[in-house]
Amino acid sequence: MNLLAKQPYFKMERKVTSIEQIDIEHERVLTLFDEKITTQNREFLMKDILDVSYREIGTDGGGLLYLHTSQGVYSYTVRESPMAFVEAYRLHCQA
Repeated sequence: MNLLAKQPYFKMERKVTSIEQIDIEHERVLTLFDEKITTQNREFLMKDILDVSYREIGTDGGGLLYLHTSQGVYSYTVRESPMAFVEAYRLHCQA
């Protein structure tokens, strides 16, 4: 199994108590291998991935990275453009 690309993403967790609201940001990584894409909690086999796309939000280069799979669409919030990750996926699928 060969590592092809990595893409950092983050998840926000909100904790609410009786006196305050706390937002906790968790840094995570999407990892593209020749056989699968993995996240912290999921694993997608390449045969189940239909496409990978990106939509920029705002002007700071961040946005949403989408994994289109046979089980549905999964979105991941990124701070910087994941186009290198998307291109690595597309080049691998064409090979």
